[in-house]
Amino acid sequence: MLWIKALHIVFVTSWFAGLFYLPRLFVNHAMVDHPATIARLELMERKLYRFMTPLALLALVFGVWLWQGYGITGGWLHAKLLLVAGLIGYHLYCGKLMRDFAAQRNMHSHVWFRWFNEIPVIILLVVVVLVVVKPF
Repeated sequence: MLWIKALHIVFVTSWFAGLFYLPRLFVNHAMVDHPATIARLELMERKLYRFMTPLALLALVFGVWLWQGYGITGGWLHAKLLLVAGLIGYHLYCGKLMRDFAAQRNMHSHVWFRWFNEIPVIILLVVVVLVVVKPF
């Protein structure tokens, strides 16, 4: 089970790298109007999203494997699973935002995206505390 746990941590960390960087690309995208720069950002966003989605799936696969091996061991795990569901929703919403940019339908400012970019940071902080401290 330690190998499964190690792989889960690697894929979660990799997924979070994408969750941190993709909204940062959105910040830049919302600030520019030069066609070549927009095309470059759309390409970067699309490639990153296609790269981070399998990482998310692998993180979830190994997380479910751990869950099956250890069972639900406390309230902290219920809270963590709720936050993971939120991250999945965040990931999918990033895909929608990416498609909105590609279709020139973005409705948000770069300031909005700066705030949006902070959501996975807060979730990561709470999840790490839940997993390490197990407060309940």
